[in-house]
Amino acid sequence: MANSHSSPADPAGDHDPFIITDPRRLRLILVVVGLSLMMVVSGVSGLNIALPDMARDTGATQSQLQWIVDAYTVTLAGLLFTSGAIGDRFGRRRLLISGLALFGLAAGGALFTHEPSWLIGYRALMGVGAAMVMPTTLSIITTSFPVARRPQAIGLWIGMASGGAVLGLVASGLLLEWFSWSSFFVLNVVLAALALVGAVAVAPNSVDEHPPGLDLIGAVLTILAVGGLVFGTIEGPVQGWGSWQTVTAFTVGILGAVGFVVWGLKAKEPLLDPRLFRLRGYSSGAASNFIQFFAAFGFFFISSQYLQFVVGLSPLLTACAMLPMSAVVIPLSRIAPGLAIRFGFNRVGALGLGAMAVGVATFATLQVELNYWVFLAGLVVFGAGMAFAGGPATTAITSSLPRAKQGIASSTNDTSRELGSALGIAVLGSVLNGVYRANLEPHLSEAPPAAAEAATASIAAAQEMATKLPVQGAELAAAADQAFMSGVSQAFAVGAGALALGSLFVLWRAPRQGADPGTGVVVESGTPGMAAGDH
Repeated sequence: MANSHSSPADPAGDHDPFIITDPRRLRLILVVVGLSLMMVVSGVSGLNIALPDMARDTGATQSQLQWIVDAYTVTLAGLLFTSGAIGDRFGRRRLLISGLALFGLAAGGALFTHEPSWLIGYRALMGVGAAMVMPTTLSIITTSFPVARRPQAIGLWIGMASGGAVLGLVASGLLLEWFSWSSFFVLNVVLAALALVGAVAVAPNSVDEHPPGLDLIGAVLTILAVGGLVFGTIEGPVQGWGSWQTVTAFTVGILGAVGFVVWGLKAKEPLLDPRLFRLRGYSSGAASNFIQFFAAFGFFFISSQYLQFVVGLSPLLTACAMLPMSAVVIPLSRIAPGLAIRFGFNRVGALGLGAMAVGVATFATLQVELNYWVFLAGLVVFGAGMAFAGGPATTAITSSLPRAKQGIASSTNDTSRELGSALGIAVLGSVLNGVYRANLEPHLSEAPPAAAEAATASIAAAQEMATKLPVQGAELAAAADQAFMSGVSQAFAVGAGALALGSLFVLWRAPRQGADPGTGVVVESGTPGMAAGDH
């Protein structure tokens, strides 16, 4: 068993009797952590492969498709800090097991429904389970592994998080080659079951000796902030940016975000102390994670639809087209934290975000006719960038706080990722949706109002409508494809711009020296409750 505390004479914690030193046990723990993390990450990425078939079968609009994906990421992002605090107080192993069980049960429910509204509800429940699982995976590493092994384990954690997204695409593609889109949820159930068995068998339990309080007010404000901003972003192109629904949602989101900061500054035991962002590694790592996943999951959401709706690839070929990314991300992620420690988080992290920007800018040049060599070049550069940005960002966050605060560190790492994922799908998906609707509407002037609305709401509906028009069908299909590609190009241009700005921020803000090569730890001073050791 691993305990999260360390003795005053041993701040690193390596002589703590509860630190695990058995290499075989550590490898088994990594397997369980890897399965759990792949389950959480593929819960977003793998679903993207199923979206076109889901849209055709259920009649879901483009907005509903975004919500089926984002209901999961919104609840996941909104509950991560609360889940981390619960794990710190009651035990990380217990939280991991409970989360795996809830995730599997919710996925089992989604397996048997074809209604978009029910799918959104089940996906939200899966997000609750994922929020219980994700922070515990990194906390288990940072509280159970010896310090010397920790950077490599974190690098492997990053590789599994990034590569697992693509492997989830491939697994879903294989299932959808022979089964319906609902088979995606079978994959969720199987991963949850395997991880649950492993967690019961080998996962260590750890709690904080002095756990933080449960900040329910902070938790509610987090959900309001994330949910409001995502709702307004997704519904803006559909309801209108000036509609009462959109304005109300943004108002709730902004008030929730401001309230979260104000409450965090005055509460005795807040969910997150905003003053932690004074730490260079903490703030730059969180910002880098946010931008990485903003671009990455926006890319997965858009590219899977492009390859199937426009190019006409099957789900399996779509997944295979994106598979080379994992071959780049996984091996490079293992060495990236070490490079950051040696050369500085700012240089390696900025290089990674810059490479991602180049990759996304390459995707923005794609046409209706796929040039796979252009797509592959973008994938390789984008994947390498994710590896070099991801490892340093996570290491910068976890090494900025002492060992007793690793629950906060892991929750911050995961929340910044999932918040980026939710807003990436919402923002880039809404850019795509808005441009698509605006460019297609002129071609539907003679169509019945109901049919025109359906066609602008979803490219799947436009393509189905085209098959029923013997004369203008080919023209409508071509117009829908071109309108969709205009949205793809503009969405990726927004993503590339965000990554470029993020690269400049990390270069300026992130620590200019790496961590101590002997321990891999940097603890900055200047924040209440932080240990000395400012680099």
